[in-house]
Amino acid sequence: METHEGAAAVGDGVLDYSRLSLSTFNVDSISNERKRDTKQLYLNYNRLASLSSSVSLFYNLEFLDISNNGLTTICEGITRLTRLRTLIAKNNRLDEFSLPKEFGSLQLEVLNFSGNRFQEIPLQCMKLLRLQSLSLGGNRLKSIPAEIESLVSLELLYLGGNLISAIPPEVANLPYLTYLVLCDNRIQSVPPQLTRLHSLRSLSLHNNLLTYLPREILSLVHLQELSLRGNPLVVRFVKEMTYDPPSLLELAGRTIKSRNIPYFPSDLPSNLLRYLDLASKCPNPKCAGVYFDSCVRQIKFVDFCGKYRLPLMHYLCSPECTSPCNSNPQSDAESEDESSVPADRLQRVLLG
Repeated sequence: METHEGAAAVGDGVLDYSRLSLSTFNVDSISNERKRDTKQLYLNYNRLASLSSSVSLFYNLEFLDISNNGLTTICEGITRLTRLRTLIAKNNRLDEFSLPKEFGSLQLEVLNFSGNRFQEIPLQCMKLLRLQSLSLGGNRLKSIPAEIESLVSLELLYLGGNLISAIPPEVANLPYLTYLVLCDNRIQSVPPQLTRLHSLRSLSLHNNLLTYLPREILSLVHLQELSLRGNPLVVRFVKEMTYDPPSLLELAGRTIKSRNIPYFPSDLPSNLLRYLDLASKCPNPKCAGVYFDSCVRQIKFVDFCGKYRLPLMHYLCSPECTSPCNSNPQSDAESEDESSVPADRLQRVLLG
């Protein structure tokens, strides 16, 4: 029988079984009193292939570290740890099939699954409504599920070092998200909906495939750090004038909106009322126009903190409606936006 003679009790409520080369975790030699009083259990840096259900005997456990083992599954018994708040399980062999069905019933606040083999974020994790920190860096994730929006308490989301190609707009529905780490992926664009992340302070997007940023990123009023190095951000002024002519429906809607023609719910069918509500104002300050589906995309450089020039995407109502001073890229970049990005708004823009 394997013994745990090297285990150490480090202060009240802490039991440390780390770095003992354990292949199994035998709790028979641990007194019932010690099991009851243990609040932190360290099993990291061992050789465990699975987590024994006997871990549920530590029913007052609040912190569990099972990192750096060979774990392929997590036992059903963990779901009986009703006081568990932190689970660190990084650098194992876990995947989306490794978790017990009722894993989402835990009251976790911190979950770290970095350095495993997840190709998808398990849906059980989307039920952890008290979760404040979720780390799944260094896995094989290809996407972020729309269900991520259910984690309404989330403050930190770490998904760096995966194969993610897109950011779903549902990420913008996380009201307390403060740190968003999406570096070292395959992301090609940033959804403008991220402007709703009013608590966001740090956005890490380095080493992706970004060529521009949405203009709406200027609305992230609390953003202090933006990391963009290692992206193919355009280095010259670029305009893309691909343009589909507006439909008759859009032309009529533009006329109503731009000329402020009054209308009432009793005047129009409900689908047309909804359509008129979707009008977007042209960002050109010299234009009073609007657009619905037909617009011109234009990349414009904006000066951040007087040091870096970033390409932001603009949407204009027509090819004739170009930004002021469009013949001079430098003037265009500086004409309207520099003064709207004070240095204290964005303290660090990391491009290299």
